Amino acid sequence: MKSKLEYIWLDGSVPTQQLRAKTRVADNFSGKLEDCPVWSFDGSSTNQAGGEASDLLLKPVFICPDPDRKNAYLVLTEVLNPDGTAHETNGRAHITEEDEDFWFGYEQEYFLYDPQTRLPLGFPAGGFPEPQGPYYCGVGGSKAFGRAIVEEHFDLCLEAGLNVEGINAEVAAGQWEFQIFAKGAHDAGDQIWMARFLLERTAEKYGVDVEWHPKPLGKDLDWNGSGMHANFSNGLMRTCGDEKVFTAICEEFGKHITEHIEVYGAYNDQRLTGLHETQAITEYSYGVSDRGASIRIPVGTVEDGWKGRLEDRRPASNGDPYKIGARIIKTVKAAKV
Repeated sequence: MKSKLEYIWLDGSVPTQQLRAKTRVADNFSGKLEDCPVWSFDGSSTNQAGGEASDLLLKPVFICPDPDRKNAYLVLTEVLNPDGTAHETNGRAHITEEDEDFWFGYEQEYFLYDPQTRLPLGFPAGGFPEPQGPYYCGVGGSKAFGRAIVEEHFDLCLEAGLNVEGINAEVAAGQWEFQIFAKGAHDAGDQIWMARFLLERTAEKYGVDVEWHPKPLGKDLDWNGSGMHANFSNGLMRTCGDEKVFTAICEEFGKHITEHIEVYGAYNDQRLTGLHETQAITEYSYGVSDRGASIRIPVGTVEDGWKGRLEDRRPASNGDPYKIGARIIKTVKAAKV
């Protein structure tokens, strides 16, 4: 039997990388990652190499069934130089302190856009819909826009075996969210990127674009931006029962504001304004159940006797989960608790 293997990678677009993909055919494929060969591609066509030495390598790192094609698999890959070293655009290589003791739950927000009007679904050409209020978790033709795409994507992710934990309509018209949970920064990043790919390909069938920009409607308009809130914990946080541990970690994050913002996504200054459930990008704060803080301490963590997780609300919707996870692990470990 012949199988289709869709190789997926991140290109060299700046300031935000884009997804690329191409398909190869394999005979009697086992479905196992170790049986996916390393492949090559033309880096000069993806802003990753010059034409005089354009061959780069694709190293498979994650595989799952492709529920939208017959006899097919999705193969997420890392980009390597011809000598096997990580390419400079390889964000996955930033994870140097992998630790499956760290659990991540990413809340991925995004807008669905009409490519003709360059406005979110639900926005009339040259105008605006009713103000924010009815769209969050809304139901009905005047409140929820693009649900067919969202539901199809949800089903595809589950059929592919991705650990999607839920979906919901978000605060702005045409804005949605899905949530993914995974153990370890590698797996969490792999699953987010694979879910993003499936969303883009699904929206493509409907003639719709996915907009990952954290503030596509502009910072001066009264519409929410899109984030990718990062919920995280390690074994100590899940079991300690000690407020001092969480305070020490939150305080440590305040010492590394620049390092975090640098990897939390492009144009995030337009979203982190101190309005629309954000803290200003120039400020840092943390608090229990505070959605206007940089770090939110969930009320559930407190009610469970200071056992649980924290939520960094600063990552943007276009942030690289590999880099975000790597930075969070580094800061938590620096807290010395």
